[in-house]
Amino acid sequence: MNKFDLKNKTAIITGGAQGFGLDIAKKFLDFGAKVRLWDIDENELKKAQKEISSVNLEYDVVDVSNNKVVNNTVSNISKKSKIDILINSAGITGSTAELWNYNVDEWKKIIDINLHGTFYCCKAVAPVMIKNNYGRIVNIASVSGKDGNANASAYSSSKAGVIGLTKSLGKELAQYNIAVNAVTPAGAKTRILDQMSKEHVQRMLSKVPRGRFLEVEELSSLVSWLSSEENSFSTAAVFDISGGRSTY
Repeated sequence: MNKFDLKNKTAIITGGAQGFGLDIAKKFLDFGAKVRLWDIDENELKKAQKEISSVNLEYDVVDVSNNKVVNNTVSNISKKSKIDILINSAGITGSTAELWNYNVDEWKKIIDINLHGTFYCCKAVAPVMIKNNYGRIVNIASVSGKDGNANASAYSSSKAGVIGLTKSLGKELAQYNIAVNAVTPAGAKTRILDQMSKEHVQRMLSKVPRGRFLEVEELSSLVSWLSSEENSFSTAAVFDISGGRSTY
């Protein structure tokens, strides 16, 4: 495994109490970063902190779909520390159903967390990074944001929105030595699969030429490079990690 130098860097990882976010946090800590986990579930945050047990790990209970909470939390952090890295990993899939049968309230919830949450976090953190003339933002999108998944219109739409946001923001911040990129993973072995029907999960797997789900360590390695100073040129880009499912 390649190691990336993240010493003296402070990272915020949303949805950090489990899944992709937690594994990214472990790698960042191994690479020398200070990490703040954000999650809405304090019990899971406490479990994560106990599991990792590092003096360089802290957490905040944050609902990313609440703009006021996001702003207040960033303001409190920035008074004590710089913010070098933001990983937007918080997200939900929601249930699977045809668009015309999709529950309107659930649609709004998925968009609020996945898309609006990413927007709120980027909006709050960007001025802090601009002030320091440095930053790395990685948005965890999804292959469904490029291809679209049948019976997952809300999730697919939210992740397509994240891709568009990434491309716009990356161009806006390029002059400040701030890289903004997205990754588009295929299905992975995380608890998010538990939110889907077995039929939907099998349909996802059948589309992957590699014939298996993504391992979380594979994604966190890519995110680590994108979050490091070694990524000195790529921005406003989408990095595919779908096992061959997407070809662009």
